[in-house]
Amino acid sequence: MSRIGKLPIQVPAGVTITVDSGNVAVKGPKGELSQFITPEVSVAQDDGAVTVTRNNESKPAKSQHGLMRSLIQNMVTGVTEGFEKKLEVNGVGFRINGGGQEIEMSLGFSHPVKYKAPEGVSLTVNKMEITVSGISKQQVGQVAAEIRALKKPEPYKGKGIKYAGEQIIRKAGKAGK
Repeated sequence: MSRIGKLPIQVPAGVTITVDSGNVAVKGPKGELSQFITPEVSVAQDDGAVTVTRNNESKPAKSQHGLMRSLIQNMVTGVTEGFEKKLEVNGVGFRINGGGQEIEMSLGFSHPVKYKAPEGVSLTVNKMEITVSGISKQQVGQVAAEIRALKKPEPYKGKGIKYAGEQIIRKAGKAGK
């Protein structure tokens, strides 16, 4: 039995979960999310809790059991609290402007780099820190990864865009005479 999959999902007050054939919709104070359910698992809603059970003991069913439970739990967390990732920009001459849906960055290239976030994700700029926030965990992580990929941190001076708290492994420069 999947250790994650067998745990029930507690539904907080103000959140409604609708289970249709092959689809789960979660609606809360911050928005609404929906997820396709694979045919290997079934989702049942009891009073104040949602449980995910697998239909058989095949390998795909076992692998989908914990995954579906985690996806539904992330949807419940997203519509109640939301998700956010912080990125730090390090480098001499690097600048960030904007906020909301679009930011403009000066990252040492010959041109400014503009990034427009998809619908449902907001960007906040505070000095040299970018905060990516939204209700979908997958979307927030994807946007943060795309922004980081614009200028990855380099190992000699650590210049670039990194996640907050990320450790950059430094290399020694050229050894002198």
